Amino acid sequence: MHTKCPSVLLIYTGGTIGMIENPETGALENFNFDHLLRYVPELKRFNYRINTYPFDPPIDSSDMKPALWAKIVKIITYNYDNYDGFVILHGTDTMSFTASALSFMLENLTKPVILTGSQLPIGMLRTDGKENLITAIEIAAAKHPDGKPLVPEVCIFFESHLMRGNRTTKINAENFNAFRSYNYPSLACAGIHIKYEPHFIRRPDYSRPMKPHYLFNSNVVILTLFPGIHEEIVHALLNVPGLKAVVLKTYGSGNALQKEWFIREIKEAIYRGIVIVNITQCSSGTVQMERYETGMQLLQAGVISGYDSTPECAITKLMFLLGHGLTNQEIRYKINSSLAGEITKE
Repeated sequence: MHTKCPSVLLIYTGGTIGMIENPETGALENFNFDHLLRYVPELKRFNYRINTYPFDPPIDSSDMKPALWAKIVKIITYNYDNYDGFVILHGTDTMSFTASALSFMLENLTKPVILTGSQLPIGMLRTDGKENLITAIEIAAAKHPDGKPLVPEVCIFFESHLMRGNRTTKINAENFNAFRSYNYPSLACAGIHIKYEPHFIRRPDYSRPMKPHYLFNSNVVILTLFPGIHEEIVHALLNVPGLKAVVLKTYGSGNALQKEWFIREIKEAIYRGIVIVNITQCSSGTVQMERYETGMQLLQAGVISGYDSTPECAITKLMFLLGHGLTNQEIRYKINSSLAGEITKE
C-alpha cells in the first residue's frame, strides 16, 4: 500500500516504556495509550496515521510465551494490508526472544516490524523511551522512492541502533545501550540523520505473499557446559520426558569435554531422536566443530552446528521447527539454513 500519508500500527504488549509513575505512591502503573500524545506530543508532527493496539492486560516481558507471539503475529497478519509498518512496544528482558521468534513466524515479510522499548518509563523526565519510540515509528514508515519499505524485516531499534532482531542479545540491565548484535552489523544508525546500510538489509520477494506461522513446541532446553559439570545432571537433563531438542552452549569455537560419559550421553540422546544444536558461550564468533578434536567428537556424534546463532535465536528457531512436525532430517537441514538472516555460513 503506497499512500502519501504513511501509516503505522503501534502494538503495545507491555514493558517499562508504557509505565507511568503514580504521583501518590511512586509505583509504576500501565498507562492508557490513548494518552500517548500527551506524553509524546512530538508524534503530532509526523504526518502519519498512527493507530495503537494495546494488549489488555499488558504483559510483563518475563511472562512472554509462544501463545503471545502467535497473538502478535495474528494482529500483524490481520492488519498487514492496512499499514506501511508495525512498531511493537515490548519489555526489554525477552525482546530478543520475541524478535527472533517473529522473524521465523512472519515468513517472507515485506514490511518493517520494529520492536522497541525503554529502560525508563516514557513519563519520566530522562526517559529513553521517547527517542526510541519516535525513531522506531519513523523507520517503520520509511520507504524507497519506488514505494518499497527501507527495512522489510523484524528489527530491534534501541539507543540509536537498528539491529536485525534475530541477531540481538540484551547485554545491559542498567544502561540505555541495552542491546548488541555481535555477529551482524547494524542495519541503520540514528544520529542527526538516520543512516541506513542497504547492503545489510534483507531483500524479500515482493511477488510472494507474507505467510504467517503460529505453531511452536517448547519442549527444549539450554545446556550450558562448565568445568566440573556432573554426569548425573547431564543424564537427568537429557532424559527429561518429552524433551525434543537441546541448545548446547559449548566453549570457544564449539568445544566440549572429552569425557567418555559425556560423548556417550550425547550419542544416546541423538539416537533417541533428540536434536542437539551447538552454539558458543562467547558473545561473538561462530561454532567450527571440525577445528579441534573436542568439537570433532560432537560432530561425529551427530550434533548440529548452530554457527553464530545467539542463544535466543537458537532456542526459538528449534521451538518453531519442532512445532511444524518436521522430521529430524528436515530440522537438521533447516538449522543449517539461514531462514531469516539469522546465521552466517562461511
